[in-house]
Amino acid sequence: MSPAPTFTSAFLQTLQARGYVHQISHPEELDQAAAAGVVSAYIGFDATASSLHVGNLVSVMLLRRLQQAGGKPIVLMGGGTTKVGDPSGKDATRQLLTADQIDANIDSIKQVFGKFLTFGDGPTDAVMVNNDAWLSRFGYIEFLRDYGVHFTVNRMLTFDSVKTRLEREQPLTFIEFNYMLMQAVDFLELSRRHGCALQMGGSDQWGNIINGVDLIRRVDQRPAFAVTTPLITTASGAKMGKTAAGAVWLNADRLSPYDYWQFWRNTEDADVGKFLRLFTDLPLDEIAVLEALEGAGINEAKKVLANEATALLHGRDEAERAAEAARRAFEDGAVSGDLPSIDIPAAALAAGVPLAVLAVDAGLAPSRSEARRLAQGGGLRVNDKQEPDAQRLITAADIGEGGMIKLAAGKKKIVLVKIVGP
Repeated sequence: MSPAPTFTSAFLQTLQARGYVHQISHPEELDQAAAAGVVSAYIGFDATASSLHVGNLVSVMLLRRLQQAGGKPIVLMGGGTTKVGDPSGKDATRQLLTADQIDANIDSIKQVFGKFLTFGDGPTDAVMVNNDAWLSRFGYIEFLRDYGVHFTVNRMLTFDSVKTRLEREQPLTFIEFNYMLMQAVDFLELSRRHGCALQMGGSDQWGNIINGVDLIRRVDQRPAFAVTTPLITTASGAKMGKTAAGAVWLNADRLSPYDYWQFWRNTEDADVGKFLRLFTDLPLDEIAVLEALEGAGINEAKKVLANEATALLHGRDEAERAAEAARRAFEDGAVSGDLPSIDIPAAALAAGVPLAVLAVDAGLAPSRSEARRLAQGGGLRVNDKQEPDAQRLITAADIGEGGMIKLAAGKKKIVLVKIVGP
């Protein structure tokens, strides 16, 4: 294994020290460019949902690191590419969305970037663009003549996004096969329109990004570079951000600040240092001290991770509220209005609602069968008392402090059931 290169630019030094680097094209040339002046770089985000999730966060942090080092971030919203669907990392064709759905998703997604980046007209201020501005204006014949000639099917078949799908004998539609051409053209357009010299993304995007690098260097004879991050997994091998309850969304209307805080608080011990480097702005020397803690001390490091990561996304006040709500719930056993909650009609309690149903509705279990297993293992509690029978009916008799019912799964997940209606 060859030794890691020694970089002179603050940008690549930071990426290397904090664990963001998987592959870099033309590393010496990129390092010189980053050390010499402002480098513009982009990452694309397709609008397949109304919110990004924590799996996208390493890309957002990459743009933040670029701006902190004096570079210019470009956030590319995939209004055009979302109409096609990226096959990378997928075994099945994505559901195609309408133009109205895509526009609504972009409006919802874009609010997150202002939490991590400074936008404006300055030389290092971030800008946001939409690739629908150029992709939707191409005629099919024009696109093929201008760009298709620069790509060979032989090479496209070697890229992981295509090869993996074919090896698994999963269908790959022709529209998806075109995605990598569209992404390469995005890079070329941003190079021409905004002087963009670098595309960044996850390791599964390497082939797509290199296509753009080659296209720019061949067609315009301009410098272009690629940087990809490693696949972020947990110490147990799980994909970052995948939980039993579903995706860890970045928009507060999809996931509360409290639940976001709890996600980071529940980090595996072995991941604390890695996640502090990737997802917080704490100095590396402070992270080294926190990472070295053992026993009960590692829980304090997890709280720091939760506080810092939540503050970046939701603000310091929300992070402190979440931390205090967790402290009161777990250390004092108190009910806090900052805990996540669900509403249930008072009329439903008259007949009674099975605990398993409430547990699923509250996001404490992904299914009723899982709720039953959780209860049988002693992991479900009602008003701080273990309830082994998930079929037990929850009624008005269970209403406790504050006129609510407190449900808990394990030691760290608490949801309040609020009673509404007469």
